[in-house]
Amino acid sequence: MNEVSNAVEFVGFKPDERLLTEDLDKLPAALGRPETIVPSRTRGRIVGTGATLTAVSLVVGVLLAALGAIEAISSGIDLAAILALVLGGLLIATHWGWVHVAELTANSLEGHSNAEVLERRQRWLAAIEPYSRLEVSTEVQDDGSIAICTTRHHPVQVGQDGFTFARELCKRELHSADEPAAAVTDRAETLRREAAAVNEEERRRYEIAADAYDAALIGRADEEQRRLARRAASEALSHQINSNLRDPPLVE
Repeated sequence: MNEVSNAVEFVGFKPDERLLTEDLDKLPAALGRPETIVPSRTRGRIVGTGATLTAVSLVVGVLLAALGAIEAISSGIDLAAILALVLGGLLIATHWGWVHVAELTANSLEGHSNAEVLERRQRWLAAIEPYSRLEVSTEVQDDGSIAICTTRHHPVQVGQDGFTFARELCKRELHSADEPAAAVTDRAETLRREAAAVNEEERRRYEIAADAYDAALIGRADEEQRRLARRAASEALSHQINSNLRDPPLVE
């Protein structure tokens, strides 16, 4: 359980918005979850109206185009036929626009009504730090046995300087239903304490690197400055590790 990520690798990266949505289940439970956005009461009516207008636009557009074609065939191409064809074609080509307008309107209303919640969600997202975390959980199997699972949640890069998380199963211990409950509980707690120690060490290493990075990154954050700041972070972490090797900290 001593496998950890490079504490310097994601220093200076920002959490990606997908951690609020599709990647939320990849975060360890210890980070909690953001507040839920309350849907607007008028959203359903607005979206329904948009869908109705979409259907009406399509039907009217088809009818106008058909009438224009009939008029052109029966009486020749005149202004009325041209107008019907053009207007019908325009309605057919743009009928889906009502759906998008309705969706944008509903999103805008929800954004205004949930402004404080959205702000707190962004603060929660910004507080996530990109270092690996271990999590221990238990699962009851169909035969009554208990599996103790150790899962690793580690950051992965998104875009140029963003990150999300991925999770992988590191270890899975299966304990039979006949095994004493106290023994299974003790084993689970032992693994949880070991995971907590690994997480704390990874957090400490990341913060050492992040502090050095922030101190070195002055002014405009161009690529060269980022490279130099990342080197400073690596040097600070290396110095800390070497200091511990020369004079190991006391442990209980």
